Amino acid sequence: MPPQPQIMVDLQMEQVMPNPDLKAIARLIGQDPGLSGALLKIVNSPFFGLSNRIASIQQAVNLLGCDTVINLINAQSIKGELSDETIVTLSRFWDSAQDVAMTCLTLAKRIGYQSPDEAYALGLFHNCGIPLMVKRFASFMTVLDEAYYSASTELRVVDTENRLLNTNHAVVGYFTAKSWNLPQHLCEAIASHHDALAIFSDDSGRDAQLKTLLAILKMAEHICESHRVLGNQAEDHEWQSIEQLVLEYVGLSESDFEYLRESIRELGEA
Repeated sequence: MPPQPQIMVDLQMEQVMPNPDLKAIARLIGQDPGLSGALLKIVNSPFFGLSNRIASIQQAVNLLGCDTVINLINAQSIKGELSDETIVTLSRFWDSAQDVAMTCLTLAKRIGYQSPDEAYALGLFHNCGIPLMVKRFASFMTVLDEAYYSASTELRVVDTENRLLNTNHAVVGYFTAKSWNLPQHLCEAIASHHDALAIFSDDSGRDAQLKTLLAILKMAEHICESHRVLGNQAEDHEWQSIEQLVLEYVGLSESDFEYLRESIRELGEA
């Protein structure tokens, strides 16, 4: 996945400093899905022999060390030679990924989720299939517009992609996340992030972790207006179909969520 050009510039400036700041490097990497994925793929590989897979960028940077991280950045920069047209097309994806990731982190802390770093990672990676779909299908962003426009209780966003392209960004994102060795429950959340209605309609009590992660993500997407940024739509049709189920699951009233949404938006504008 191609890295965001401005992030690469900022990272290259940081790495030529006499004493590169690992915290600053981790912060910059954490803003880019492609770089973050490549980093986590390495640190979660059998070479490191970690007992548990990790999703924290800061932890991954600390484990790998400055030299390895810089080598990784340089390797990614070679892959990042994009046309101006592609950069413009993917700017919608990059902007959305960073905003949703930060909002997931904030929401996870507000509702007391035990692993806010995982919520951040899900926000950053949930649409990681989009750049790959753009590279494969020149018309993909137009298809995505139609998918968001058509979303309803009867039609998922990915149903339109499946009909027109015979695949969808959630499936591609799942296999991308698996190739990065992300924790399995995050891969499953990426695969099912447009299946929220069916998942929250299931009262069996299964998959509590998946539901919590998806609740955080869907709230974050709505707060960040992914339907506008990615789907180019004035109305969030998907959220309208799942709002009540999601808020009931996390124990928030509509007024509670409205207050939370406004406070997070103000935080983002500060």
